[in-house]
Amino acid sequence: METRSANYRAMVQDIVDTAPFIQEVGIRVADVGPGWCEMELPLLPRHLQQNGYVHAGVLATLADHTAGSAATSLVAPNEYVLSAEFNMSLLRAAKGERLRCRAEVIKPGSRLIVTESSVYVVSGEQSTLVVKARITLAVLERREEP
Repeated sequence: METRSANYRAMVQDIVDTAPFIQEVGIRVADVGPGWCEMELPLLPRHLQQNGYVHAGVLATLADHTAGSAATSLVAPNEYVLSAEFNMSLLRAAKGERLRCRAEVIKPGSRLIVTESSVYVVSGEQSTLVVKARITLAVLERREEP
């Protein structure tokens, strides 16, 4: 896929570095390329629900933010993306050392970008798919504040 910004890596890193909620959760960029992104999250007790599994909200946040970053890798510097539609399938309960998510753009567009995220729980050398999500993002133009 073709990016509309030579600085797409910096754009993706910037949205991770400046999003307070993402900083609070602890998500970090593992790698990024035009039309795809991988993010990781070392799991801590604060990420778990009452039965010791990763909270669905954490899984959704990782899937969504990774998808947004994959979409961001394609837009122009004067554009940004916001989630417009989100569908997530929780395939199995997640318990492990860390989460890894890979999101890929499956339909680039000038106004809407459709992505697919796959979230894996990792324990040692074992990686297990726990979430599939399809996220549609709206492409918006940055405007100067008056």
